[in-house]
Amino acid sequence: MSVNKIILLGNVGKDPEVRYLDSGIAVASFSLATSDRAYTLANGTQVPERTEWHNLVLWRGLAETAEKYIHKGDKLYVEGKIRTRSYDDQAGVKRYVTEVFVDNMEMLTPRGTAQSSGTSTPVQQQPASAQSQQPQATSAPIQDNPADDLPF
Repeated sequence: MSVNKIILLGNVGKDPEVRYLDSGIAVASFSLATSDRAYTLANGTQVPERTEWHNLVLWRGLAETAEKYIHKGDKLYVEGKIRTRSYDDQAGVKRYVTEVFVDNMEMLTPRGTAQSSGTSTPVQQQPASAQSQQPQATSAPIQDNPADDLPF
């Protein structure tokens, strides 16, 4: 048995780039930044903030949702799988790209001032076996419980 699962909570680095395949399937890609805070060790050594950049890939309904609602700077929670691919660049050098294929996301940035800051919108990709020709992502707001104040 093996598991390939990643969970990220971070800030969107750029607006999603969305393209549509000939079959009409949407594919979105954008970066997400996660940061470890700076801190000082007991001996006085200062450890600086460290930011990691992750390349996200979203398909079908998730890609369409990202195109409409996700913007640079938004806070986003995603779950997915890590995939690595390689290609040869113009100089013939083999390059590797690691991407997160997202199958679940929650938009944590409130939309406008009319929506309270205590809401989030979960969106989940349907499994391939359950998808019709034009699958739609599900979306429903969830009320945060103040007692559920998790650090992530």
